[in-house]
Amino acid sequence: QIALGLVILAIAGAHFSVRSLRGSWRLGNGNGSLRLPAEVPGCAHTALHRRGLVQDPYYRFNDVMYRWISLDNWTYSRTFKTPFDVRKWQRINLVFEGVDTVAHILINNVTLGTTDNMFNRYSFDITSVIKEVNFVEVRFLSAISYAAEQSRCHTAYSIPPACPPPVQKGECHANFIRKEQCSFGWDWGPSFPTQGIWKDVRIEAYNYYHLIYFSLTPFFGKSTQQWSLEIESIFDVVSSKPIAGLVTVNIPKLQTQQTYNVKLQPGEGSIVLLVNINKSSTVEAWWPNGHGKQTGYNVTTTFIMEAGYKIEKISKAYFRTVELVQEPIPGSPGLSFYFRINGRPIFIKGSNWIPADSFQDRGGVEGCDSFGRTNCCGSGSSD
Repeated sequence: QIALGLVILAIAGAHFSVRSLRGSWRLGNGNGSLRLPAEVPGCAHTALHRRGLVQDPYYRFNDVMYRWISLDNWTYSRTFKTPFDVRKWQRINLVFEGVDTVAHILINNVTLGTTDNMFNRYSFDITSVIKEVNFVEVRFLSAISYAAEQSRCHTAYSIPPACPPPVQKGECHANFIRKEQCSFGWDWGPSFPTQGIWKDVRIEAYNYYHLIYFSLTPFFGKSTQQWSLEIESIFDVVSSKPIAGLVTVNIPKLQTQQTYNVKLQPGEGSIVLLVNINKSSTVEAWWPNGHGKQTGYNVTTTFIMEAGYKIEKISKAYFRTVELVQEPIPGSPGLSFYFRINGRPIFIKGSNWIPADSFQDRGGVEGCDSFGRTNCCGSGSSD
């Protein structure tokens, strides 16, 4: 059985400072022959198009004509002033919400680390290297070259398909890189293996501790006939000593409120809380479209810790059970394969949404298929 929880808003306390680095950056290619302004979020293709250095990538056969863009290695860079006194903060991070895809990250000529997954969030500790004025670089490697090298080094067994059909004029070895798969070419779209910073970049500074992950997982106990809510919180604790405090979980419409004593140890650690929903409250289940309501419940989780540091998470929880039913079928050697949602057999149907644009910074829609690859988004009436 599976249930669903969704976090929709976070409010942090006063021991936290943040500044976005989105906006104007500089972009250059591998041999230095091109230098131009670029926007973040953005990619090399859209930056070149905005400056009139290339035509509309969609026009006629420009997907083939502009293949050189994806084969080059591009670098994003910018200078920024630190917006606060670094001496007042115990930890300062440089955070990338989305880097597309393979890159080395440097600040003030110090290598912070590498990226190789378009879908990951990357956070780098820059406490010891940040200055009053800083120079940050994101040095990209061609996704085409990277995927080809990964394929060349993999000799244990073959991973098909090596390349798309020739008629698609796409790139090979898309399965060897954690990148939007359709950017290597798809039956419905051109091949534009982009390089760029496709989500926000920011500087985060904090003292004592910082909440870096929060999730809700509702589930139903068959033996107790009671709904529960598991809340997992992961923290980066920069204090040299353990930090004690209280966590209060409040779900007003379910008449449920519980308070827990917790202690955070130095380093990165998690707190897992189990909240039993008040048995006297009626929990309305979430149903697929056409089978019932999509009822959700507001959940407020408040962390009040030592040093007066308070964090409040306002979330929404949806309660449902999902069972994959595989049972013997009379007269057949196979098994059934269907889903029961909240105990009711449901025929799952849906449709696919492909990205509205090949370039995410121009309004492309993120999605995923059943393999976790970004090329479509299940948005059917039941799923």
